[in-house]
Amino acid sequence: MSTAYTAVTVVGAALAAFSAGSVLAGATWVTEPLTAYGVPRSWWTWLGAAKAAGALGLLIGLLVPLVGIAAGIGLVLYFTGAVITVVRARSYAHIPFPLIYLAPVVASLALTA
Repeated sequence: MSTAYTAVTVVGAALAAFSAGSVLAGATWVTEPLTAYGVPRSWWTWLGAAKAAGALGLLIGLLVPLVGIAAGIGLVLYFTGAVITVVRARSYAHIPFPLIYLAPVVASLALTA
C-alpha cells in the first residue's frame, strides 16, 4: 500500500464524511440547493447515510481492500448521480461541487491497482 493511496483515500473519506454530516445536520448551504434541484426531503437522510457508509468503507478498505473498492464504486456512482442531478436542474455553476468530492474517490480507486 502506497503513501499516495493512503493519503488520497483518507482525503476522500474525510470529504465524503463531511458531506454526509452536512446533509444529516441540515446545513442550509446544502439543503437549499437540494430543494432547488428537486431532491425530495425524504431522501436526505438516506443520501447522508449512503455517503457516511461510503466514507467508512473507504477507511475499512485500507485494511480490507475489497471493501474499499466496493465503497469507492458506490461513492463514484453516488457523486456521478449528484452531477447528473445538478445538470438536470440546470445549475451549471454548481457542477464543480460534487466533482470536488468525486475526484479523490476516483484517485483512490485508480491507486488501488
